Amino acid sequence: MKLFLPILWYCLWVACFQAESFAQTKPKEHYKYLLYVPKTYASDKATYPLVIYLHGGSHRGQDLNKLKGYGLPNLVDKGENFPFIIASPQCPDGKYWSTDNWFEPLYDELKAKYRIDPKRVYLTGISMGGYGTWQTAVAYPDRFAAIVPLCGGCDDSTQICRIKHVPVWAFHGTADDIIPISETERLIKRLERCYGTVLFTRLETEGHGIQYLYENKAIYDWLLKQHQ
Repeated sequence: MKLFLPILWYCLWVACFQAESFAQTKPKEHYKYLLYVPKTYASDKATYPLVIYLHGGSHRGQDLNKLKGYGLPNLVDKGENFPFIIASPQCPDGKYWSTDNWFEPLYDELKAKYRIDPKRVYLTGISMGGYGTWQTAVAYPDRFAAIVPLCGGCDDSTQICRIKHVPVWAFHGTADDIIPISETERLIKRLERCYGTVLFTRLETEGHGIQYLYENKAIYDWLLKQHQ
């Protein structure tokens, strides 16, 4: 396990550098996904915000039920109600969120099938999904009204300012021994230097397991205040 963790971190770190050409060169792939629609959706004709949730590395595969282990899919499975649509794609085994162009097929399908407000599309993820949140936002800087990466990172100094106009609220534990907090700190500092809109919550003495944050209503209140 001690050897595996540095290898995982290195692979995620290297994957970040693929973001610049992500949209142009990656093969388009339709990832399976879980979908949540608010209870009010069927009774009105309003457009709804969309939150795309990216899971961590342990939930990769072909079984969507794995996604219910933690995060937004877990809360939906427990009966929590949200005022927005939630799409939770599943990354296949052996891949990262930067391997394929999964975002365009997903977003195009959701737009065609559901009443989504294009000015209120949000992205969040944890661990590998935190990396995916940074990566996907950099690849599609004009798609998102805000992002919330948890214990992720992406050391791409030449590209991170592409999202300086996108509000970011990042979280990371100071005692994280899987993905060090320096990965998030580096990005926050670079965004601040290019006058990005950034909030950064350092979780003192917290480790990598900060998935409980998805129970924090303040995160969603903040997200829904952000509009393009």
